[in-house]
Amino acid sequence: MEADELLVRVAGGDQKAFEALYGLVSGPVYGLVHRVVRDPAQSEEVAQEVLLELWRSATRFDPGRGSALSWVLTLAHRRAVDRVRSVRAAGERERREAARHGSGPAFDQVAEEVEAGLEREWVRRCLDRLTALQRQSVTLAYYDGYTYREVAERLSLPLGTVKTRMRDGLTRLRDCLGSAA
Repeated sequence: MEADELLVRVAGGDQKAFEALYGLVSGPVYGLVHRVVRDPAQSEEVAQEVLLELWRSATRFDPGRGSALSWVLTLAHRRAVDRVRSVRAAGERERREAARHGSGPAFDQVAEEVEAGLEREWVRRCLDRLTALQRQSVTLAYYDGYTYREVAERLSLPLGTVKTRMRDGLTRLRDCLGSAA
């Protein structure tokens, strides 16, 4: 079933259709958001907000004005840009406040930057533990924003093979990242 049909069914409150739509669009949504926001944790948060908004506002989708995927990605892009603007405004407020009091950056800001760098390094290490085929599939879906079908087309592989690779790769990533906690 295509995203357009699923979204129309979601607008009618169909939870199974939402599950299927979630599977189709979550990768592209995260990929787009991550390209705009850049921070993995905030990207995940924004992507979840977009998917929740998708459930709540599906009735606003008009198939006559464009495809469901375009509509969803527009929601994602807007939400991501809003987050970037919000973070920048908060940073500016902190800098103005620090300048007013004559101090350097807040300890929390430095700690957060260090922690984010460590998290990125841990994710890189976990990705390196995947097979080359799993890493390629996961990277195309979650960092480049391709759907399973698009990954399959780009790699000239059957859709089922790509789904299996993705599932296995994500399981290994989850296990690896879980040991970091």
